[in-house]
Amino acid sequence: MTLESRLDQWSRGWRGPLLAALIAMIAGLPGLLAVPPLDRDESRFVQATSQMLETGDYVSINYQDQSRDKKPVGIHWLQAISVAALSDVADRDIWAYRIPSLLGAALAAAACAWGAAAFFGARAGLLAGAMMGASFLLSTEAFIAKTDAVLAGSTTLALAALGRLYGAARGGPPAGWRTRLLFWLGIGLAALVKGPVGPLVALLAMLALGAWDSIEAKANRFGWMKDLGWRWGPLLVLAIFGPWAWAITVASDGAFWGAAIGGDLAPKLAGGHERHGGIFGYHLLLSPMLLFPASLLLPAGLILGWKARTEPGVRFALCWLIPTWLMFELLPTKLVHYTLPAMGALCWLMAAALREPLGRISRIAGTAVLAYAALAFAAISTAAMAAYGDGAGDLFWTIVTAGLFLGAAAVGGVLIFRQAAGRALIAAGVVGVLAHAAFFGQLAPRMEPLWLSQRVYLALASSALGPKEGVVPGPVEVAGYAEPSLVFALGTTTGLGGPAEAVKAITEGRPAVVEKQEQAQFLAALRAAGLTPRPVKTISGVNYSNGDEMSLTLYRGEPQKLVRPATAMPETAP
Repeated sequence: MTLESRLDQWSRGWRGPLLAALIAMIAGLPGLLAVPPLDRDESRFVQATSQMLETGDYVSINYQDQSRDKKPVGIHWLQAISVAALSDVADRDIWAYRIPSLLGAALAAAACAWGAAAFFGARAGLLAGAMMGASFLLSTEAFIAKTDAVLAGSTTLALAALGRLYGAARGGPPAGWRTRLLFWLGIGLAALVKGPVGPLVALLAMLALGAWDSIEAKANRFGWMKDLGWRWGPLLVLAIFGPWAWAITVASDGAFWGAAIGGDLAPKLAGGHERHGGIFGYHLLLSPMLLFPASLLLPAGLILGWKARTEPGVRFALCWLIPTWLMFELLPTKLVHYTLPAMGALCWLMAAALREPLGRISRIAGTAVLAYAALAFAAISTAAMAAYGDGAGDLFWTIVTAGLFLGAAAVGGVLIFRQAAGRALIAAGVVGVLAHAAFFGQLAPRMEPLWLSQRVYLALASSALGPKEGVVPGPVEVAGYAEPSLVFALGTTTGLGGPAEAVKAITEGRPAVVEKQEQAQFLAALRAAGLTPRPVKTISGVNYSNGDEMSLTLYRGEPQKLVRPATAMPETAP
């Protein structure tokens, strides 16, 4: 049986979307299980979810004693359901908080395959979904417990349904009320997870489609949008988003919206918020790495987009891709995952390019783009382990990981020049997923200097000083290091004060963790209190959130002085 016939067999009906979802889950699973909690966003999200489970307040979003008024509540609810079903909040198992992201990535891949199949056939749909699921960006977001993978899933579902409705109006497969329902469900979930981003992507695509079709036909071509279900669809979105929006407005006296818009959204529109700026073209330059290993077909997909722009499926993909991409290129604040809601459109174009043999320019450019991405990843793997690794095992996994990245480019390049583009994509995809698994499943966890919070937690536990052990009173007081991953590991009540608070903890019998820059002041205050320092361990490493070298010393608290009650004298007989 030929590869084409096997692909046809695997992609029939719902097999294609389900297989694409499975590929996304396989690609994301190693990182989900192996990578410690990440700073800062992931740990802030999971800590806020932990506090919901601890307090039973599922409306307000808090980080310790501060309101976290940035994103809607959707991801926290999904994480809370996952933790309640699969783990326990006291266990602080990060994998349980990451399950919604893994499922969001699976949904994105499945929706991508389902939407592409309506325009380009089931085989192309499967390939589009597989490319998205195996992409470096989505398979990385799949194991990070924050909003972006779920946003990608909900937005891709909405755009895939919108594409099917557009295709039906242009003579494609029929699309009924179920497709309209999925469109509005995707919009509602996207809004509950990350506010306006998902709805804005759909709106931009609709405006671009209507304008392009109307200009070409010299007539109004917005008519197909009347059948999207406007009478009930917005009500469904309101039913999904509205109850929490009303509850948080009442609970915060409207302060949530002021902080979310004025403190989070507006600064991103005004400049490079939190030092996350970049030049115009930032996302374009990174796209070969973020699409890896499917970047082999990136030039072919873009060429097809220009040549076949009159086809309904290609036109829809372009109207989905271009406005959203330009919006994020123009946005002053830039993060690598911002273009993820538009990645499905690129995968549609790349899969559609495989309908015909690739031209020489597409093959040469694709090989060069894939080689660029593979060399970059191999260099990053080598440099990271040279800086943060130690030992023969680290060297072995560095060689394996760099070799897999380079191997993906080599096998893809050789096969695509043999006019076997489909085989090249599949072979590069398999090796690329293995490279991703080696990087996050083996290499990243071995970079011990980067995982300060995990090492502090383990050091406290091995010394019987951790909050869970219950041997000494808590909570732990930390001076000079305040990363959210440590709060998540040690518990909500973890103290993040200065040297004075650390000394107070020692006097109360609680352990303290003091960073070297706070050490002199801490020791002076300790001596002034008449206490003797009782260091247990010192942990050195790098705070990768800001690049600072850190040295954290664990101190044991003073033993509690038990006051014995006075013993009464026995009565003597008269």
